[in-house]
Amino acid sequence: MKRAAAKHNPWEDHYSRRAKKDRYPARSVYKLQEIQQKHALIKKGHNVLDLGCSPGSWLLYAAKLTGASGNVVGVDLKPVTIQIPPHATVIRADAVTLDAESLGTHFDVVLSDMAPATTGHKAVDSARSFALCETALDIARRVLRPGGSFVCKVFQGSDFNHFLNLIRADFKVCKMVKPRSSRKASKELFVVGLEFMR
Repeated sequence: MKRAAAKHNPWEDHYSRRAKKDRYPARSVYKLQEIQQKHALIKKGHNVLDLGCSPGSWLLYAAKLTGASGNVVGVDLKPVTIQIPPHATVIRADAVTLDAESLGTHFDVVLSDMAPATTGHKAVDSARSFALCETALDIARRVLRPGGSFVCKVFQGSDFNHFLNLIRADFKVCKMVKPRSSRKASKELFVVGLEFMR
């Protein structure tokens, strides 16, 4: 009698397997890695804020880049259950109601990989995504040092160009990155703001 074949995970791919091998909880780490390779945002000793940090891949990668002389703060509604280094901390909170001022104004980089719970309705999901992007940008405006950087996941929709204009108003440079590790069917892009103008 033949054994039943193991169930195949339709979401597993090269990046998922690589993440397990590299001991990251999610494949999303390679999106940030590609952005970092292009723009060298995070440096040794930097202070980094990671919005929507669960399950912790970006948090771990950012902490690796800052080294022990840096500091990484993650914020998420969901818990981060992996072990994190001593120079990283996680705040269990909703970014929408977060008291950004309590975090200080000393961050060199603000990252946002936040995404809304999807409904399957394109217009509704796009509006929710845009609202989170605006929240992330508002927090970045409050906590970034002059010259700091901002990375935000955006889903292309009717508000996309408006969001780009908001970034351009606050940062000297605005770039868009579509990482190779993003799934082909995904409409996500990452907007990178460089040289924050306080």
